[in-house]
Amino acid sequence: MAAESLGHGARLPPVENHVASARRPDRVAQVPELQRLDAGHAPAVLAFELANRAYFAASVSDRGDEFYDRFADRHRALLAEQEAGSCAYYVLLAEDGSVLGRFNLYDFEDGSADLGYRVAQHVAGHGVATATVRELCRLAAARHGLRTLRAAAAHANAASRKVLTKAGFAPVGPADPADLGGKSGTWYRRDLALRP
Repeated sequence: MAAESLGHGARLPPVENHVASARRPDRVAQVPELQRLDAGHAPAVLAFELANRAYFAASVSDRGDEFYDRFADRHRALLAEQEAGSCAYYVLLAEDGSVLGRFNLYDFEDGSADLGYRVAQHVAGHGVATATVRELCRLAAARHGLRTLRAAAAHANAASRKVLTKAGFAPVGPADPADLGGKSGTWYRRDLALRP
């Protein structure tokens, strides 16, 4: 799918990504690059979160003002968790370096992990989330040695449920509202060994 020769970033296949360029609507934008989160991503990640705050709050619980006020501390904490090996955080970058999405693998335990993701409003509905979740599943197995991924999606979040299903996840039972910011939902699971 994506070439490993791209260093710490991986390019997504153009077949799945038809995000039109804002400057030239008749052209397809360069394929976004999935990169492991690092300290240099902090300004772009904060800009992404702020620009999409209202959009995200419509389907998942808002992170609250403290998240934004203490963003630098939170970013450093995420990097420390990643360095400790209990998680892996990724950002999907546009050609200009702006963040199109965040894709996280967390709570590594016995070959499994949980998946969380969010994409910018302007790329939602264009296959970006599905293509990136598929790529992250590949990376989860190849780079992180994971065999199983789980993800929870709120019943009200039809787009997220559709992404998970298209990316090969199957529903496995109800999610506790505490796992979804107080919303009811479903846990999904994908066995990475059974899929390419």
